[in-house]
Amino acid sequence: MFRKKKRPGGEISSSGLADISFLLLLFFLVTTTIDVDTGIDLVLPPWVENAEQIAVKSENIANLLVNEVGDVLLDEKIIGVPQIKGEMIARIKANPKLIISYKTVRDTPYKIYIDVMDQLKMAYEELRSEYAREKFGISLDQANEDQIQEIRKAIPQRISLAEPTQAEG
Repeated sequence: MFRKKKRPGGEISSSGLADISFLLLLFFLVTTTIDVDTGIDLVLPPWVENAEQIAVKSENIANLLVNEVGDVLLDEKIIGVPQIKGEMIARIKANPKLIISYKTVRDTPYKIYIDVMDQLKMAYEELRSEYAREKFGISLDQANEDQIQEIRKAIPQRISLAEPTQAEG
């Protein structure tokens, strides 16, 4: 009878496998972009040693308090987040020396914190745009660097961020 010959099994060479794996890894490392959270864009004033404490009149301060559920209290008056911009524009026009003291509790959601901060920044942006139209007859985005510096000097952004506190309860 016929006997089947045993043939040796086919082998796949794995000598190039490490090279190919390394090249693929290198390709993905080079071509992949990594998202980096940049955080909140706040420009803090430089630290001054032994700075003199200046007393600010109470009529020059707008106290803005936000709790953990997003309720906004502006000088003992409850307002909604979308109303902040209009209210701040009116108050800054009435009192150009107004300082906005913004304070939250520790449990305030980050989204609410950012939404309120956006409303404050939009108020200043609108005031600066209005100033640019009145003074230079152009929109704020068309202003050159010297004009922007003059606009910022005329309408400085005065937002004081207070340290968050624990919620009472």
